[in-house]
Parts: sequence; C-alpha cells; structure tokens
Amino acid sequence: MFSSWTVCCGRVRQRWVFAVMGCLAITVSYANRICLSLAITQMVTTAESSSNSTTDGETCSGTLSASSNSASSDTYDWDEYTQGIILSSFYWGYIVSQVPGGIMADKFGGKYTLSAGVLSSTMFTLLTPLVVNKFDSTGLIILRILMGLGEGTTFPALNVLIAEWAPPQERSKIGTMVMTGTQVGTILGNALSGILLEYSPIGWPLVFYFFGGLSALWLVTWILFFHSNPDVHPYISEAEKKYIQDKISENTRKHTQPIPWRHMVTSFPLWALLIGKFGHDWGFYTMVTDLPKYMSNVLKFSITSNGLLTALPYLAMWILSNICSIPADWLIKSGKMTTTNVRKAFTTFGSVGPAIFLVAASYGECNRVLVVILFIIGVGLMGPFYPGLMVNGVDLSPNYSGTLMALMIATGSLAGIVTPYVVGVLTPNQTVTEWRMVFWITFAVFMATNVGVLFWQDGEIQYWNDLENREIDSKDAESEATAAKNLKNLRTKAVT
Repeated sequence: MFSSWTVCCGRVRQRWVFAVMGCLAITVSYANRICLSLAITQMVTTAESSSNSTTDGETCSGTLSASSNSASSDTYDWDEYTQGIILSSFYWGYIVSQVPGGIMADKFGGKYTLSAGVLSSTMFTLLTPLVVNKFDSTGLIILRILMGLGEGTTFPALNVLIAEWAPPQERSKIGTMVMTGTQVGTILGNALSGILLEYSPIGWPLVFYFFGGLSALWLVTWILFFHSNPDVHPYISEAEKKYIQDKISENTRKHTQPIPWRHMVTSFPLWALLIGKFGHDWGFYTMVTDLPKYMSNVLKFSITSNGLLTALPYLAMWILSNICSIPADWLIKSGKMTTTNVRKAFTTFGSVGPAIFLVAASYGECNRVLVVILFIIGVGLMGPFYPGLMVNGVDLSPNYSGTLMALMIATGSLAGIVTPYVVGVLTPNQTVTEWRMVFWITFAVFMATNVGVLFWQDGEIQYWNDLENREIDSKDAESEATAAKNLKNLRTKAVT
C-alpha cells in the first residue's frame, strides 16, 4: 500500500506539505484560543452608554452597534476586571508547560507532542459552554488555565519539526508559513465567530462547538498521514529525502545530550530572542485579545462587522509575513546580507512600524474608517517579525530548537497574562482616552525591547548547539598541536 502512496505522493514535496499542515495546526489552535475574545462580547450583560454623540471626545455614537440576531443564550454579569482575568487565564497555564513541552519535543519528536497540544485545545474548547453554564466565571477561568497548560506543547513541537524538515536556505519561507498560522487562526476566529454569533440558532455556544470540531478534523488527518522527520516518512521521494538530509545534517544530531542551560543563560543572542518575543507579544496579545472589545464597546460596531473588521489586520499581517519571507531568504542565500543583519532588519521593521501606527489609531478617535485603516496597517506591519525573529531560534540551535521556542513562547506568555489585566484596569469605562493610554504603553514596550534586539540578535549557530562535538574537535586540535610540538622537539634533538 505504501508503494502506491509513494508513487502518488512522492511527486509532492513533503516539506511543503508539512508547512501547510503546521500552519493549519496553529490555525485551529489559535482559533480555539481567541474565539472567546469575540464571543465574550455576547456572553456578558453590558450597560448601554448614556452618550449618543462624540462631542465629549470620550465615547462614540452607538448608531452602528447591534446585538446578535442569534437566539437568546445565557449571559453573565462579568465586569471589565473579571473579563480581563478570564481572557488572561489561558496564559497562566500556557507559560507553565512551555519548557516541559520543549524538552518533550526535543526528546520524543514533534508529531505526537504537537498532537497532544491540539488534542487538549480541542477538548477544552468543546467543553467551554458546559463549564460556563455549570460553574460561571470560576469554571471558565480554570478551564482556560487547563487549556493553556495542554496547548503549551504546540509551538515547541513545531519548531522541532521545522528543524527536521526545513533546509537553512528555505527556513524563512517554511518557518514563516508555519508560524503565520497565528494570523490565519485569528482571521478565522474573528470573522467566523462574528457570523456564527449573528446567525446561530443556539447563541454563543455554537462558536466553541464549531472551532472544536474543526480542530478535531485536523488532528485525525495529522495523526494518520504525517511523520516526525523525512527518515521515517513513507511517502517522501528519495530525492527530496536526500536533499533535506544533506542540507540539515551538518548542524543536527540524532542522539540527545543534556540541555546546556549554563551556556544558554549567558548567551546574549538567546536573550535577544526572549526580549524581542516579549515586545512583539505585548503588542500582538493586546490586539488579538482586546481589539474585539474596542470595536464593540468603543467604536460600537455590530457583532458581524466586529468579527470581519477585526480579522482584516491579521489578514494584512499574514500577507506581509509571507511576502517578507521571500526577500529574507533571498538576501541570505545570495550573500547580499548576513543572516544576522537580515534577522535584525526584519525584526526592527516589525516592531517600530506597529508601535507608530497603533498609537496613531488612538488619535483617530471615532473616525471609524480611519481607525480601522490604521489598525490594519499597524498590525500588518508586525508581519516582518516572523522572518525576523520567530525563525531565529532554529538559526541559533537546531538541536535545541524546541527548547528555545519554549523559552520564547513562555516569555511571550508573560505579556499574554499581563495585557488583558492591564486593559481591564485602564479601561473601566471603555473610553477613547482610556484606550489611548493602552496604546502608548504598547508603543513604549515595542521600542524598548527592540533595543535589545539591535544589540544582541544573532543569526549564526551558537557554540552550545553541540558541545559534545565541540569538545571532541577541541581535543583533536589539542592532540594535533601536541603531536606537532613533539615532532618539532625530536627534529631539534636530531639536529643537535
């Protein structure tokens, strides 16, 4: 049976099949994660603003606002602070499981480690309506913590798979395609949630059933048809297998070594990864978690318009991420720029641009068209971050790529924990002025963290990637030097 599949599927480059499936893995996981951000606007009982104009500069007209047309479903009296805790609770569990997830992925391979993460995301998404109905906000917070705990293996596992499947010359394109599943998931999670909330016969629970079912479908396909590396994949052609093996074998090994923590914690390029990831995720999570609330409570868009318009910035981000990966790989492959300078340039572009345009959006006040355009540009300009910093961990250490991604995601999760809480505290009345402070803080974080990137980011293999072989090479060099010295002494004695 495998031989017939190989004849059929061997013509398809399996590394690009992995790129698509990896992108879809993040897509379904992210859709499960963020669909709550829009659904919560229909899950809570909110008081209507007493203002009907924009003359005070604080609130926008409510003429565009509309409730969901779906059948009535249970609503809950959760204030802004409680909503902030609910939206951040996913990251409480997510941050805990990152490093264990990375170690598991490095040790056992990416396929089943990734499967475990998506299974957890699927299961807890499907359980959300039942848990909320039975246990209110407390139950939802606990469920989201558990969901984050399980999903923490996802990105580390994918980074290990990228190290196994992506040759260095194609790493920007393949890695970016995989990682931009975050935008695809955000696009679908927002756009489809808005439509489902508008027309659902059962109300907001349908959102969770739909996305949970979608990720279950991906999971079955992944387990049946994909494999951890080219060596064991039954459908890959021999030519492609040899190509991948030849390109990546130089800096990877098959047996495991203890993780070189002592060397890693003193590595400035690793710290640049962590600092840069925190800055990016502060801006990204501020938008992905709370933009639907801004569209609903400040700009007063209807639920369908909210979902569709909230998706547009991430569509721009997805497009720009993939476009930027092409010149990034070309600059490296052609030798026009070093890998280090390419990574720094794209990371900086993906930090400074969003910082400027997101603050500018807050000064658009109630000019809905202008604000939406500025949000699209601001979030879209986060795209170059992916060929800039997100794939950089594999540059530094293919052998510990899962662990590095785990550390990056754990650091970014700190932003995911803090930003919803900060937004909840700073915007109790959901006014334009309150939100402007949120965007200025985002600006400051973007700019400050990019300083660390400019000083310390590197694109070269680090010495601690393979200490065992380095020690062997060092001993060989020492032995050769000793032999040469002894030979010189013998010749000197012979002359005398």
